[in-house]
Amino acid sequence: QVQLVESGGGLVQAGGSLRLSCAASATTFNANTNAWYRQAPGKQRELVASVSSGGDAYYAGSVKGRFSISRDNAKNTIYLQMNSLKPEDTAVYYCNLKEFLGYVTREYWGQGTQVTVSD
Repeated sequence: QVQLVESGGGLVQAGGSLRLSCAASATTFNANTNAWYRQAPGKQRELVASVSSGGDAYYAGSVKGRFSISRDNAKNTIYLQMNSLKPEDTAVYYCNLKEFLGYVTREYWGQGTQVTVSD
């Protein structure tokens, strides 16, 4: 069982920056993907960015060019650097890990961290 703990959320003015961190309690040696999702009030949870164990990154169109996802395998931590923040980026941000074990996929979620962008 892997636990994910996010940190780094907070209140920031539009145009500002925040860096979210997600620390995993254990190392996984299986093929995996780390991702950040977000959920704004009254909206569905959406994928913001992901990075595979092979280093392939994906970004939602709404954040491309402003957000950057990275991973530090030595620290079992992934990061989401968020620049040029907009009020519409306001949401609870969740860390996600998927482990691919042949025919089985294990999925883990963090507890979420609030990001509020004021205009």
